[in-house]
Amino acid sequence: MKKINVILVVILLIVNLGIYCQTDTGGKVYQLNSSVDIPLTAVGAGWSIYCMTKVYNKAPSTYEQILALNKNNVNAFDRQWMYGYNANLDATSYYPFYVAFPLPLIVFLTGDQMRDDFWQLTALYFETLSVTGLFGFSATYFVDKYRPYAYDPNTPLDKRESGNAKSSFYAGHVEVIATSTFFISKVYSDYYPDSKYKWMFYTGATAATLGMGYVRLIDGQHFMSDVIIGAGMGALSGILVPCFHKSKFAKNHSVGFAPFYLDNHNGLSMFCKF
Repeated sequence: MKKINVILVVILLIVNLGIYCQTDTGGKVYQLNSSVDIPLTAVGAGWSIYCMTKVYNKAPSTYEQILALNKNNVNAFDRQWMYGYNANLDATSYYPFYVAFPLPLIVFLTGDQMRDDFWQLTALYFETLSVTGLFGFSATYFVDKYRPYAYDPNTPLDKRESGNAKSSFYAGHVEVIATSTFFISKVYSDYYPDSKYKWMFYTGATAATLGMGYVRLIDGQHFMSDVIIGAGMGALSGILVPCFHKSKFAKNHSVGFAPFYLDNHNGLSMFCKF
């Protein structure tokens, strides 16, 4: 419960920092505040690297621990999506995974307006990746959850016993793909709000995320719940980080506040446009 509370606090901090950064930018689509964004990116990246060193060095399981694994102890929803290890699919999944990291930087160079703001968008993308890593690696670091292939007797024993077999929660490959592609979609739609191709970017991002999720599911790397959470967290990072940096001079305000009155109650509401 304490770990969940910490994650919620971090989310609230990111939301408030994003809103704070929306100031006069002289016509820019996004506003970055170096005194806020640089420390935030550094902390996210630093913590991600620290967790990564721990995640990739998890202690292996004993033979007895592997033998004690029982599919019947897995929740009913995830139990129906359990597959054994597939080395070929696992290796193949790394190609789009590595391509996803530089992909937004390449897309930034294709449009005149985005190209003019290349370094600003690059900084924003690095911050988005740091947020993605902050949550993704934290989850894997704090939670030891066996991958589906660890339950499969047909999977090589050394694979089942490895420390990496305890890093199922949650789907990092899926999260990265979602972060990259939805970030591209969000940025493109903000720079070209009247473009008729916006839906193609979001459709492509959804397809890429679902495709990676399917591959990581059937090669025994993750449970369905891990894939769903990874996709959701990645998409939220890719969309919300730019959203919270949206300049008030952009054509469509991303974040706004408005009072509301209902019966004898009143308060302040917040809205966010994508």
